[in-house]
Amino acid sequence: MNGWSEGWNDGSAPDDGARVMPHVQRRAGSYGGYAQPPQPSQGEPPLPPELSPRRAAASRGGVPRQGMADGGGTTYRAGRGPGGPGGPGGPGSGRGRVRRPRSWRRRIGWTALTLVVVLAVTSVATYFWADSKLTRTIDLSALPDRPALGKGTNYLIAGSDNRGNLTPQQQQALHVGSDNEGQYGNSDTMMILHVGSNGDTLVSLPRDSYVTIPAFTGATGTHYPATKHKLNVAFSWGGGQLLAQTVEYNTGIHIDHYAEIGFGGFVNLVNTLGGVNMCLSKPMVDQASGANFKAGCQTFNGSQALSFVRERHQEANQDLGREQHQQQFLQAVAHQTETPGVLLNPFKLYPVLGAGLETLNVDKGMSLYDLAQMMFAMKDVSGGNGKSMVVPVGDPNYYTATDGDALLWDKTKAQQLFSELQNDQQVTVSGN
Repeated sequence: MNGWSEGWNDGSAPDDGARVMPHVQRRAGSYGGYAQPPQPSQGEPPLPPELSPRRAAASRGGVPRQGMADGGGTTYRAGRGPGGPGGPGGPGSGRGRVRRPRSWRRRIGWTALTLVVVLAVTSVATYFWADSKLTRTIDLSALPDRPALGKGTNYLIAGSDNRGNLTPQQQQALHVGSDNEGQYGNSDTMMILHVGSNGDTLVSLPRDSYVTIPAFTGATGTHYPATKHKLNVAFSWGGGQLLAQTVEYNTGIHIDHYAEIGFGGFVNLVNTLGGVNMCLSKPMVDQASGANFKAGCQTFNGSQALSFVRERHQEANQDLGREQHQQQFLQAVAHQTETPGVLLNPFKLYPVLGAGLETLNVDKGMSLYDLAQMMFAMKDVSGGNGKSMVVPVGDPNYYTATDGDALLWDKTKAQQLFSELQNDQQVTVSGN
């Protein structure tokens, strides 16, 4: 029993009266909207009952394809059941929907892209933030009679004892006194850092070095002739500008960049780092600088660090002893700044960067890249991949009528050292 009349197989219409579908209502004489019942095409045999659209759809567990009649006048559309929305196969029934598989590869790609964009934006923002912290005042391009451009990069690093940004209470606590010699104060630290293809070299220039201060024009426009004085007098008279001119004049080295840090900034940087670890081979006591340290490894805060780098009364040669302390400490600062605890911790990195950059006075051509190169070179020197020395000294107790005790460079060795640095050659000279 298939529900169809026998006459269907010979081309006659089904007996509609004998087959009433409860869910389909037709008007009298209507055949699915046609005046006459559908007839098979000429030359095509009629479909057997088992291949009728309804039977075929039922055997697949679905509905006929779009536009296909069920033989009873009802046309099925794709994704919709005979009852319309909500019916079998219709919207809301869950049938007929094709769900795409989740693409984890696409999600990972979007996540990676988002991270790259965030890092790029953060890096650019950090660059402009850090660049705005630098104070650029020294114009090296304006120096007269400059040596020829050398090979490699030469940095002149100075430490200023200017007390202008310190209160009287801070001056007393830091044991720096309150007197300033000249408009710019003095410089306790003067070093040439050479970065080149034959390794990095850090050369200290003692502040008591007796040198020629070349002719220069002061801030008021007054012209001063060349004269002989201690090296730190050049800084006292003309700040970093005249100091750079004097160093170039006496060494023949082209200074590419200049960096200066003052007392207040020095103390603030060390405290922001959380102190600097230092190891002393013997106790150190100096009432003038406030140094009072035991032998062994210990952590210096800002005030203690300043006392250490200014101490000069414990060594037989005061000025040379202080130069060695300063080199030792600057190398320790450079090494500690690059530790993962600082570089990988934004809550530590940004305060350290801010403290260091805000207290620097650099030349107008100094970029953040140049500054980073300087710090990496300092780390290389402290790690044994470079050379640290004091300029060769011939007479450490040379007496002058105007400046008292001073020291003279060993002219032959010093000239050889400066020539090797200017030409980026392997340093063969040993210093004091």
